[in-house]
Amino acid sequence: MNKTATAKQLEVKRIVDILAQAIAQHRLRPGTRLIEAQIVEALGANRNHVQVALQRLAMQRIVTIEPNRGAMVAQPSALEAREIFIARRAIERAVVEEITPERMRCHRQQLEEHMRHEQAAIAAADRRAIVRELSNFHLVLGEVSGNAVLKEILTNLMMRSSLIVALYQRNDVPACASGEHQAILDALEQGNQQAAATAMLAHLDELEGQLDLSDRSTAEINLRHALTGF
Repeated sequence: MNKTATAKQLEVKRIVDILAQAIAQHRLRPGTRLIEAQIVEALGANRNHVQVALQRLAMQRIVTIEPNRGAMVAQPSALEAREIFIARRAIERAVVEEITPERMRCHRQQLEEHMRHEQAAIAAADRRAIVRELSNFHLVLGEVSGNAVLKEILTNLMMRSSLIVALYQRNDVPACASGEHQAILDALEQGNQQAAATAMLAHLDELEGQLDLSDRSTAEINLRHALTGF
């Protein structure tokens, strides 16, 4: 029974992770209907497992489930967008304040590898890769901080931020700037957590300033195509 339960949990996690990644990379945009039968076919999954995965994402406010309409990717309101950035300022300031020079040394290889991926994505002008790598920077810092609670909260906030960017970004250029990321890392390398926190807050102010907080319509998305390649 334990093995069966574990197999089910792993399968639900697989579906959750794939859907969450597709949302974070803007393959599935806000308001996209998540039709269970299409997800089952695209992922070779069990319908019951898909239902549980969607419910889990709904608990995280990444998906909404409505009677007679089913599940869809969440569409954060302008008010929620502002509140998410308020929360990110609090959490990401705490994250950088947790990162000591010693933790920077321990994670130096991981951080350098991430920055190489950022630069490669930008050089290739690959929008999907750029979105993924620039967003991952914040998640990497959460991991480097060593604080599991902050990391968990930040992971959810970053997922919801990806929906906000997809809805409200003013242009088609990814909002995060790699140069600003490097400035944060430089301050942390020097052991200047206050400067890193200040740079992070300025960075988040810049991101929010690039949003046009008004309603947007959502085009129909082909789920099979969006979930291919995972």
